[in-house]
Amino acid sequence: MLTMASEKPILYSYFRSSCSWRVRIALALKGIAYDVVPVNLLKDGGEQFSAEFKAVNPMQQVPVLKIDGITLSESLAIIHYLEDTRPNPRLLPQDPKKRAQVRMIADHIAAGIQPIQNLSILNKIGEKKMEWAQNCVVSGFQALEQILQHTAGRYCVGDEVSMADLCLVPQVANAERFKVDMGPYPTITRINKALLELEAFKVSHPSRQPDTPAELRA
Repeated sequence: MLTMASEKPILYSYFRSSCSWRVRIALALKGIAYDVVPVNLLKDGGEQFSAEFKAVNPMQQVPVLKIDGITLSESLAIIHYLEDTRPNPRLLPQDPKKRAQVRMIADHIAAGIQPIQNLSILNKIGEKKMEWAQNCVVSGFQALEQILQHTAGRYCVGDEVSMADLCLVPQVANAERFKVDMGPYPTITRINKALLELEAFKVSHPSRQPDTPAELRA
């Protein structure tokens, strides 16, 4: 185990960022108190493009977590670090097959769906943004629904909350925001509903963040 630095972790986050939400869920599940520095991805052309934030993350994306004297970007890398240093409750199963399934589903969402429908891509698409986003999510969810029919218990892989679930819930929220019909995805819908009943998913929800606009607050 590492000797933990005494400073409180700092999370650079945007309330609606699905990648930031994944990390907020992990921090909540593991009981890690942290301070939030909001980075508004829309204000003044995007605060992530400021020189100040570029010094924090050269990729100019959220989330970023400052913890234990290091600065980490990329949500799954952050979650893996939290898992390595604060293993309880675990977010990766001990069984190698289940662990591989969790990583597969997490990557399917984090690499195969979310990046091609995120803000930086949609801004380049022009007026067909909604149609593009819907197509990205639908093709990804068609595959994910099939995968989950083989791996799911109560949650994405068996009955324990895992890194896969941390990716699923924010992606379903994106799908709903892009008005994707969730009817064809009963397994995704069922798992999402069960996860949203858990406290860690509630407190990390975009409607309950320090930078959530008043009209979107829970």
